[in-house]
Amino acid sequence: MVSAYRIDSPPHGRSAAMARAFKRALLSQCHPAMLFAVLLPFLIALVGSILMMWLFWTPLTDWLRMELARWGAVNRVDDWLAAVGMFSLKLYLAPVIAAAMLLPAAGVLGLAIAAVFVMPLVLRHLERHDYPDLARRGRHAVAVSVWNAAWVSLVFAAGWVVTLPLWLVPPMAIVLHVLWWAFAFSRMLRVDAIVDHASPAERRVLLARHNLSFWGIGLICALINLLPPAWVVLPVYGSLVYAHFGLDALARLRGERTIDV
Repeated sequence: MVSAYRIDSPPHGRSAAMARAFKRALLSQCHPAMLFAVLLPFLIALVGSILMMWLFWTPLTDWLRMELARWGAVNRVDDWLAAVGMFSLKLYLAPVIAAAMLLPAAGVLGLAIAAVFVMPLVLRHLERHDYPDLARRGRHAVAVSVWNAAWVSLVFAAGWVVTLPLWLVPPMAIVLHVLWWAFAFSRMLRVDAIVDHASPAERRVLLARHNLSFWGIGLICALINLLPPAWVVLPVYGSLVYAHFGLDALARLRGERTIDV
């Protein structure tokens, strides 16, 4: 006899559960241990930014200037700006594009560090203070977490670069920024929030049942990410939101009646 959960169970107060997760995460973030945890992804992202700028800035900006020189529209605008005594578009556009490519890569690196290394700290903290009776039934949690962080980071980086030309079309710069970061938060942190505690079967049910909620949380985090000061705390705070939502959903799932299959 094998017990299985009903995948088609209706969502249990989706909006209320999301709001509760954000509220609980805010309270958890104020704990000294979680305030200290903020430093790790922030420092990793900072060091990553410095290394990327040092290694790739000059060759990337040189390549961008050569590519921009081939664009007739850019050359015409640049000639017009020079004729009226203003700045050179090609001179300033290449560094802006280079920064738009390198800085998000450092940011998603910080998020990946939070997912793989900070999330276990978050889960242990929440186990002690909020979910002491929730048993761990996950399998191969570290391997799943690393693989998930790797493929999400690669897709994010590739998609960001490929869609970068669309940033020139208003208001796609903001839209694409929000959509790609919503993807990064949702696809990365939702798995790590439950992989230690949920069995593979439970994880599949939770991911299928709460897909819209996980994306909703990611969208809210992506909107918060538009504010530069939030970059410092958002990897850990986002981890706390997903952990609270995922563990609460898992606890409710285990409290449901099972069926025999």
